[in-house]
Order: sequence, then structure tokens, then C-alpha cells
Amino acid sequence: MDARFKSALDRYVKDRISTGGFLRAVLENDLKEAFGRADEDAVAQMKDIVMYCYNELPSNCWGSPEKVTSWLNRQE
Repeated sequence: MDARFKSALDRYVKDRISTGGFLRAVLENDLKEAFGRADEDAVAQMKDIVMYCYNELPSNCWGSPEKVTSWLNRQE
């Protein structure tokens, strides 16, 4: 996975810093929006990005808009 995606996801988890629109859509489990916002590199890496979220991120910080909002607002 591209370092820019990993870095942004790691900052999101560690520091609760919001990501850009593409990764936000991935975190919110919004496939249509994620592909709509993805550039060519992001599309090519979509599987790796989702697998990183699934395997490495806490389950309470991604998977729905409510989980992402709660995580960013420190309400998880």
C-alpha cells in the first residue's frame, strides 16, 4: 500500500485526525463514494487499503459513518 494512505490511516487511528474524502469514504464503508473519489492509484490499491483497515485498525473506528464520527469526536 502507498505510504500516503498508510500514513493517513495511522494518523487517523493514533491522533484521530480526519482523512481526506477518499479514505473517509473507505472508513465509512461507502464503496460508491470511495470509487467516485479515488484516483487511479487509489483504485489500484483499494483491496490493500481495505485489507489494512480490516486487519490493522480497531473495529470501533471504521465500518460506518457513525463509527468514524464517534472516533473523531472521541466518543467510541
